[in-house]
Amino acid sequence: MAGTPLVALKADSQSLSKGKARRQLVTVLTGPFAAIGRAAISWTSNLGASAVFLFLAILKILRPKQIPKIIQQVYYIGAKSTMIILLVGLFTGMVMGLQSYRALVKVGAEGALGTLVALSLVRELGPVLTAIMIAARAGSAITAEIGIQRISEQIDALETMRIDPLRYL
Repeated sequence: MAGTPLVALKADSQSLSKGKARRQLVTVLTGPFAAIGRAAISWTSNLGASAVFLFLAILKILRPKQIPKIIQQVYYIGAKSTMIILLVGLFTGMVMGLQSYRALVKVGAEGALGTLVALSLVRELGPVLTAIMIAARAGSAITAEIGIQRISEQIDALETMRIDPLRYL
């Protein structure tokens, strides 16, 4: 126990002045709280910077000149993703039908297979799979496009010409 800060502080307290010992005790006792406070401040600062970025991005997007570009992106992200969403839904429905049939045969309700698959796929899995596929396809495409622009220094060129990259992109 002699290696702990409090024991070492107690042993050294005779040689230190009373004020210095008190400051050292306060430092030892408040150290963990200070570390937690620094982490909380850092996290809050990052959250605030992200919120400001989101707010500025929304302000830049909602300009009248941007509406045709928004419609183009909605078409690209939404309508162009239809085929992959249908394929994922088809294969998920087939696997679900196969697995459900085995369970329904045991209770003698194999006639309810179509209803089970249709309702569960449309109500439960359909929206989830659609969201995952759209997010995956659109997210990877947008990330790749911005990454290529960053690597080819197009974003740096916009900043050099004093064009706001948030507004332009």
